[in-house]
Amino acid sequence: MDAIQSLAALAHDGRLSVYRCLVRAGPKGLAAGEVAARVHIQPNTLSAQLSLLSNAGLIHSRREGRSIIYSADLEALNRLVLYLIEDCCEGRADVCGPILEALQASKC
Repeated sequence: MDAIQSLAALAHDGRLSVYRCLVRAGPKGLAAGEVAARVHIQPNTLSAQLSLLSNAGLIHSRREGRSIIYSADLEALNRLVLYLIEDCCEGRADVCGPILEALQASKC
């Protein structure tokens, strides 16, 4: 996993909105048109955002009939979060403790 590429892909409001939408949709994913409607983005702009997220390894696509269904790669998200926690915290409980406690308490 290339954390820099993943973080760069998410460092744009539009791409982050698209990614959050796909994470919420879960493994079933969403058709591109549905993503565009939910995040209020033009189809041509969405296409560019999806391409960048895909190139960063954060999403997958599959064809279902005439539609292309996009879904978040949740394993890639897990690897990115784990990398950030391990790299930034370096095992220090005073740094990682509150993060881990918040994760355990959340619905995630």
